[in-house]
Amino acid sequence: MSVWLPTAPCRPETCLGERAPEVSRLRRALRLAACLTAVLAGVLLSLPVRLLPHGARDRLIRLWARVLLRTLGVTVHLGPPGTPVPGGAVGGGGALVVANHVSWLDILLLAAGRPGRSLAKTEVRQWPVLGRLVAWGGTVFLDRDRLRTLPDTVAAVAEVLRSGQPVIVFPEGSTWCGRESGRFRPALFQAAVEAGAFVQPVTIRYRLADGRPTSAPAFIGDDGLLTSLARVVAVRGLVADVTFLPPIPPPGPQPTRAGARRELARAAQAAVEGIR
Repeated sequence: MSVWLPTAPCRPETCLGERAPEVSRLRRALRLAACLTAVLAGVLLSLPVRLLPHGARDRLIRLWARVLLRTLGVTVHLGPPGTPVPGGAVGGGGALVVANHVSWLDILLLAAGRPGRSLAKTEVRQWPVLGRLVAWGGTVFLDRDRLRTLPDTVAAVAEVLRSGQPVIVFPEGSTWCGRESGRFRPALFQAAVEAGAFVQPVTIRYRLADGRPTSAPAFIGDDGLLTSLARVVAVRGLVADVTFLPPIPPPGPQPTRAGARRELARAAQAAVEGIR
């Protein structure tokens, strides 16, 4: 168990009680086959795509993420309507993109709107196929069981931000069911303080086509990736609403660095919870 990250109280047996409408077994099989095809295409194309200019690479990553989500039966709404989805660096440098965390789908949703390098737990490396793909994508891995590695991780994220690339972080430290949420932990906001980078808050919400909220995509407790995947492809009319909120500028002079990162964490959480 992690020595410093929180553990959400959400569990499949308590948070996934309401059954969502389901598609037929044939449709599920077709979705899984299409998903596997899209993932394998991503693996095969990952090396040549990394050699492309930044703008072309981001466009292809956004396209791939949207195609993959579509194969899973997820309809994505990026918004709010009429608000341009940020595509480049904010303020001339990289932005720390922070969002509430419900599912492994969250990473694809953010890639569909604003690709960037992700921060992920080291266990993700072991995921079938996807683990290798996210590693090739330049993911910064965090060992949650070794507290002494945290300063090095913060330094690595700050360096990426200084290079002008966005970094995607889920500061709740764990996945939650969507009906419950956790506190934004300030540790990784230190990277934005050190790099003088903007923070881009994002809200993710899952619902059914009729507007009812659903926790079916939640990846919680003892859920395995394949179990969660099977649950997602079974849902009929799954919709993900992704709201990119106004960027938060780096804080001004603070009495302590800890105060600066806590200020950013509170401001980002208030923005995300204001939409949810």
